[in-house]
Amino acid sequence: MSPFENLGGLLRPELYIGQLCAISAQSASLSLTAAGRNSGSHYLGSRYGNGEVGEFVLIEGQTALILGRMIDARTPDLRHSDTVPRKEKSQFDGIGSIQLLGTVAMDNLKISPGIAQFPRLGDRVYAAPHPFIASLPRLMDAEQSNDVFLRLGSINGDPEGNIEIKPEKLLGRHCAILGSTGGGKSWTTARIIEECIKFNSKIILLDATSEYRSIGGEYVAHLHLGSPTDKAAKSLPCSLPPTSFIESDFIALFEPSGKVQGPKLRAAIRSLRLAALAPSISWNGFIRKIDQSKSSVLTEEARPGVSELLDDPSQPFDVSKLVAQIEQECVYPEGFGVGKGNKDSTKWGSESGEFSYCLALVSRINGVLTSPAFECVFRSTEKSLTAYIDAFMKSKKRLLRICVGGVSFEYNAREIISNVIGRHLLRMARSGSFRQKPLIAVVDEAHNFLGRHIGNDDTIAKLDAFEIIAKEGRKYGLTICLSTQRPRDITEGVLSQMGTLVVHRLTNDRDRDVVERACGEIDRSASSFLPNLKPGEAAIIGADFPIPLTVQIEAPTVKPHSDGPNYQANWQIGK
Repeated sequence: MSPFENLGGLLRPELYIGQLCAISAQSASLSLTAAGRNSGSHYLGSRYGNGEVGEFVLIEGQTALILGRMIDARTPDLRHSDTVPRKEKSQFDGIGSIQLLGTVAMDNLKISPGIAQFPRLGDRVYAAPHPFIASLPRLMDAEQSNDVFLRLGSINGDPEGNIEIKPEKLLGRHCAILGSTGGGKSWTTARIIEECIKFNSKIILLDATSEYRSIGGEYVAHLHLGSPTDKAAKSLPCSLPPTSFIESDFIALFEPSGKVQGPKLRAAIRSLRLAALAPSISWNGFIRKIDQSKSSVLTEEARPGVSELLDDPSQPFDVSKLVAQIEQECVYPEGFGVGKGNKDSTKWGSESGEFSYCLALVSRINGVLTSPAFECVFRSTEKSLTAYIDAFMKSKKRLLRICVGGVSFEYNAREIISNVIGRHLLRMARSGSFRQKPLIAVVDEAHNFLGRHIGNDDTIAKLDAFEIIAKEGRKYGLTICLSTQRPRDITEGVLSQMGTLVVHRLTNDRDRDVVERACGEIDRSASSFLPNLKPGEAAIIGADFPIPLTVQIEAPTVKPHSDGPNYQANWQIGK
């Protein structure tokens, strides 16, 4: 039987802390009868602060209970004197301020945001029992299904105050795990993943630093791109073929500049698509144009359906022939006829001299194609990552970890490759692949991949795959869980799409401002707690959590490798 089936089990005389002495629209003040005690009290094995800042309280109203949180505690000035005897200090009253959070129905204890009826002066105030606070996610939920819950942690580390949240409330509207370095966001990410794979879930983890390589079990599969320094025990190498790229990816990758390179690159890509669709008119994989007839090319372009494919940014082509094709595009549009000065519109002319303007582009293309950073794209013979993802969705595996820690940042390789992976997931979602099996995409170090723009003013490319997932993926069964230590580098448009924020300690005021603007449910009183959260402690805020909840996240069974170097062990003299 629940200990809260009647108010006698919820408002305990042992937890009484004072009476209201002032009330406003958003807060109330109370007289703290136990302000002079040297410490809090213990009840049923749990410690209560008797009015400490951050403590949840219940106000016994006339028709309902009011849930609040202590945001301030002080004593009258005359009590600060050192002349007050110790025994009198233990009896004096303090004054505290309560942030009013929501209303608790007296019949079923269901919690709703807002204040149905404001309390009155003299109403009694009690500390909220820890098991009741732990039940807030359930009590705020209108649907009473009890099948799948994720256990994240507890209130103040109290084992009687375990927090369990339904996955649709935590992840169903996208989730962001935010926090400064050392705040515990990696543990939270690992904890959420561990809880999810207890059930029949589907998760793809994009691991940017290899710190989650120790997660294992029969339901876990590991893949890696490139050559990461630290690999999971059974991690398989994979490739990401150029056919997964679209035109904007190559624009971002090769960064054409000026008024010549961009148009020539796009023209070359279009010609190579035609060469792939009509091999009979190609020569050594590309289309010759210098002093050549146009007839065969025009004939193939006029075939039904070909024109649409040539303009399709996702239509594949042989990128290894790109330099040769760019040279072929640098021609006069018309050749010369029999008479001097007459132009022959049926032929292309000779080399126009524009190829010299494309030499910097050619050099970059050759550098990218031979760079170790893109070996997994242009020179790998391993099985395709996209094929592994398709197989994962049909298998009994629940977590697919993709390590991109072995892909360097040279030529923006890691950002572009991660964006390609995100777009593939979005394409699968739009085709209906996740409607029966919802997929959660967990993106570690998300500030490296979201809101990035590559290129110059002429050919700027936006890496926006995960932003689009945040905006429209949910209706297709694809949700995203971001983890970052730099919320200010994530666009507000993306953060505003996050239905739930799990916020660890944030010491940077710009980061806190971004969180406040992104989540309308948080105010200055709630955000003022963020710089002082303990390691591993987080505030859960969001549309499904109108009452911000502070949770001590339970340590994951397999801890991520997020620790820094051990100077004490490695700097000892003699080693």
